[in-house]
This record gives sequence, C-alpha cells and structure tokens, in this order.
Amino acid sequence: MTMVSNQELETPINDIQQLMAITAEECGELTQVCMKIMRKYDTLEGVSNDKYRELLVEELGDVMCMIELMIEHEIVNISEIHNRAQTKREKLKTWSTLIK
Repeated sequence: MTMVSNQELETPINDIQQLMAITAEECGELTQVCMKIMRKYDTLEGVSNDKYRELLVEELGDVMCMIELMIEHEIVNISEIHNRAQTKREKLKTWSTLIK
C-alpha cells in the first residue's frame, strides 16, 4: 500500500488535524443516530430489526476506525483507552442501571 501525501490529496490540513476533524465529524454522526433511535424507541427490542440499527453499526464502525487510527498514529495507546473505559464502567455502576 502506498501512502499519499497531503499535497497529493490537495488537503490543506496535516495528519493531526485530519485525525481530529474526521473523528469529531464521525462522533457527531453517531450522536445523530443515537438521538434518532432514542426518539423512536423506548425499549431495546425495537431497534433490533430497524434501519437505524444498520446506521448505528455503520457509525459505531466509523468511530472505531478513527480510534484505531489514533492508536496507529500514536496519539493515544490502547491501554490508556482500556483504563479509561474501566473507570467509566465503575462510574456507571453508581449512576446507571447498565452495569449490574
């Protein structure tokens, strides 16, 4: 696989700017799908056979791709992310019914 330069892509922004901008855009798109699902359903069962589930998978995959790219570009590392995820799980035990 050959790498193309920013100049070849005719983009005025560098790699860090691309990573941050695209990640923010993808998170925004994920937010939109989550809000549409929230407005349409009040239980998890309804989502399983709906077009919004497909959109949810698409947007989650896009965000995951950007997280993986941040790891590949050494902006963050996987253990930092896992540590933070564990911290969030602990908080959710107190403030949410999602974790038993």
